[in-house]
Amino acid sequence: MTHSRITLATTAAVLAGAVLVPLAAAAPAAAATAPTVVCTSGKTGLAAKLTTGITEALKGRKSTTAISLYDRTTKTTCTLRAAQKYDSASVVKVTVLAALLWDAKKTNRYLTSRENQLATDMITKSDNNATSTLWRQLGMTKIKGFLAAAGMTQTVPGTGGYWGLTQITARDEQKLLALLTAKNTVLSDNSRKYTLGLMGKVISSQRWGTPAGAPSTAKIQVKNGWLPRSTHGWRVHSIGAFTGNGHDYGITVLTYDNATMNDGVNTIQAVSRAIHKALNPTASASTLYAPTETPREAIPAVPKS
Repeated sequence: MTHSRITLATTAAVLAGAVLVPLAAAAPAAAATAPTVVCTSGKTGLAAKLTTGITEALKGRKSTTAISLYDRTTKTTCTLRAAQKYDSASVVKVTVLAALLWDAKKTNRYLTSRENQLATDMITKSDNNATSTLWRQLGMTKIKGFLAAAGMTQTVPGTGGYWGLTQITARDEQKLLALLTAKNTVLSDNSRKYTLGLMGKVISSQRWGTPAGAPSTAKIQVKNGWLPRSTHGWRVHSIGAFTGNGHDYGITVLTYDNATMNDGVNTIQAVSRAIHKALNPTASASTLYAPTETPREAIPAVPKS
């Protein structure tokens, strides 16, 4: 996808993170009360450290933020607004790929060369046209079939071809990351490896978000999404899996009520740095996934129904 800087005045179109949407579309429901971060851990003192770090990272920020963390190594979880629904923007592209691989597994077939190219473009470049093609190919029955198999019961696929308006929760995105990072009956080992491999090769301008502050010893896999709407500002999301060399955890951070895209990026990265630091207090941070430039936006084609 060609990337070009645009201003908020031109954001009637959705960016590489999602789709063009009607300005009058429904906004996310606001939380009735301000929830707090809840962490638990099998490692003494870690839950308190994470709770404090995440709370400090969110202090003074206007983003309405949902968080889900699970670290298998220390049996640690953190949640905030984990069941609140958000417009998915482009993080749904990982679900689209997982559904494609799940469906192929049922008939014991490999992806075609065309499907492989579409999947690669969809994940590594956040290509919207490729996503629309695969979304139409799968159809609602197969997409919903995968969601049921994955236990992603809170996820509601977007209608009318608007995959970027799929309703997601941090809870369900964390379920997806868990499927990708551990053996299971839903996705084959090859499918998991393939998906994580693509998430590990996103283009440089999309390497922001949950990888911020990740340890240099971890294998980093990420998918981001971003979408401006007429109410509640920008939706900016990031899901990341961090594996290898003793690391085995996933981070989901979803946001809206951002005045700009970078407000959302900064919120996600502040939270992520706090999490990585608490889980890896002595590790040096990776420079591979530090953004090499300000995140770029591009106007995509409108997906067809």
